[in-house]
Order: sequence, then structure tokens, then C-alpha cells
Amino acid sequence: MASKIFVFFNCNAEKDPSTMNIFYNNVTFKDTPISRRRLFQKINSERIAGRVQITDENLSKIEEIIMKGNPVDATNLITYGAVKELKCL
Repeated sequence: MASKIFVFFNCNAEKDPSTMNIFYNNVTFKDTPISRRRLFQKINSERIAGRVQITDENLSKIEEIIMKGNPVDATNLITYGAVKELKCL
């Protein structure tokens, strides 16, 4: 059975796959509550550092999506960042 892992990528505003570098963004997050919390912390730290743009209103929505939904759905609320799902065998 394959399990899910998530990766946060810095990227351009259009989220072109060619701008997502697995060698730069190589930390993976499991599909567990603790790991999902760490994924949100990573995204928030990128916001604080100014590497991604997230409105204050969307920050709480992103947290809700990551903790209770499909983290990939948070991508639409982040400028210069994306969450992708990878499957592990």
C-alpha cells in the first residue's frame, strides 16, 4: 500500500514545475498530525522570511486545510509556493 508524503516547494507565481527544485526543497512531511503541523510551520516560516506571500486572512485557512484536509489544496492560497504530494511505495 502506498503512503502519502508532502513536499513544500518555493516556485514562481505561476507554479511552473520547472521552478520547483527537489534539491532545494527536499524536506518531506508524512501524512500524520505532527508532520502536517511541521508542514504548516515550514510554510509560515517561509512567509515570515518573505519568500512566499500569504494574506493574513489566508494564513488561518491554510492551517485548516493542512491540518484537516488535503494539504495540496493550500497551494492556491500561496504565492511563490506550492505543496505537492508524492507517493511512497
